[in-house]
Amino acid sequence: MDKSIIDLHPGLVAGFAIVVFIMLLLDLGIFNKKAHEVSSKEATIWSIIWISLSMAFSGVVYWVFNQDAGGHEIAIEKFTQFQAAYWIEKALSVDNLFVFILVFGFFKVPRYLHHKVLFWGIIGALIFRAIFIFAGVGIINLTYLPEFVVFGTPVKINVVMTLFGLFLVYAGIKSWGDGDGDEEEDYSESAGARLVKRFWKVSDNYVQDKFFTVQNGIKMATPLLVVVAVIEFTDVLFAVDSIPAIFAISNDPFILYTSNIFAILGLRSLYFLLSNFIHMFSKLPYGLAIILSFIGVKMIISPWYHISSPISLGIVGGILILSVLLSIIFPDKEDDVEESK
Repeated sequence: MDKSIIDLHPGLVAGFAIVVFIMLLLDLGIFNKKAHEVSSKEATIWSIIWISLSMAFSGVVYWVFNQDAGGHEIAIEKFTQFQAAYWIEKALSVDNLFVFILVFGFFKVPRYLHHKVLFWGIIGALIFRAIFIFAGVGIINLTYLPEFVVFGTPVKINVVMTLFGLFLVYAGIKSWGDGDGDEEEDYSESAGARLVKRFWKVSDNYVQDKFFTVQNGIKMATPLLVVVAVIEFTDVLFAVDSIPAIFAISNDPFILYTSNIFAILGLRSLYFLLSNFIHMFSKLPYGLAIILSFIGVKMIISPWYHISSPISLGIVGGILILSVLLSIIFPDKEDDVEESK
């Protein structure tokens, strides 16, 4: 079984938790204590900070395993596993941005409240991703079939990984065919919105950045709480795609969780950075669909042929770059009309 950082250096787990806690405290408690509209400059600075922290942590991963008996070879493997899992999650999370924009537009959320909604969405992601990843790794380790020989080659198939692979191929094909269907979705009837409405009446208007208000002596939820609940449930649904995808990279839960959380933590700043230009990446959803299908195929064929993390990282990066370039070279006709106005 793959040796985990948790086994080698338990203190690193506490270190990671402390860093995340301090950064979140600085983010909401100091730099964003007062709700405000995040500028492109501020979003760029925070994007650089989060990406730099992620890259620095991947360096720590390399250093820790380079000190271990495995040496340089294992250190490189762990380093590339972190990088591949990080960038795959980062890429797939971009799909969330399209939905976030639709949700904010549907509920007419003032721009100065977007950061607070996304912050609490991140807190939920910290919890749910931990449950999904650690439980998933445990289930995967329990679902290997006995080894058997196929055409003279020993094969050890994992039932859950194979099912995940088939699901990701299906999800990729479905994502390709869905197009822009989410634009017509009624988010007021989504699971998150229904959950809030089940316990509280919802006021008609936003009350600054408050989740609750009192009207005529009755405590009511504001639309802001509904939006947070919708974002939380949306992230859980997206995790159904992205979490199985990173299981194709490594079976080390700490590598998977830390890379996943670093990618998610940088999603808010990326949202503010790209929200005004998201229409320029019209081909990106097709690239993400291909990435999902590729990872699914990788999981299905893994008992017979292993695609290494560096190769996976290169393929994912190449698909992303190509989809962005195609978006710029061949923009949608709607974009051309907007630019000509």
